[in-house]
Amino acid sequence: MKATIEIDATPQEMRELLGLPDVQALQKEAMEKIREKMMAGIESNDMTELMKLYMAMPEHMSAMEGFQKTMWDAMTKNVGFSTEKDKK
Repeated sequence: MKATIEIDATPQEMRELLGLPDVQALQKEAMEKIREKMMAGIESNDMTELMKLYMAMPEHMSAMEGFQKTMWDAMTKNVGFSTEKDKK
């Protein structure tokens, strides 16, 4: 047996129906902060500061590289591949 329920509601009404929190004020505040930082970067003509908003920080990149290396090492050892490092 199948039952179909159709609810005609706005997104706000659905959030309330499902008990989800109202995050519109938080989203608006976050977007305003992002806008302020972007405008400050554009006005100062400092592309480095502007790109920091979009690029991962170096300390985060090294963690990701370490994770990738660990995964690659685990995969190559289990499959039987050898790398140039393994031959030395």
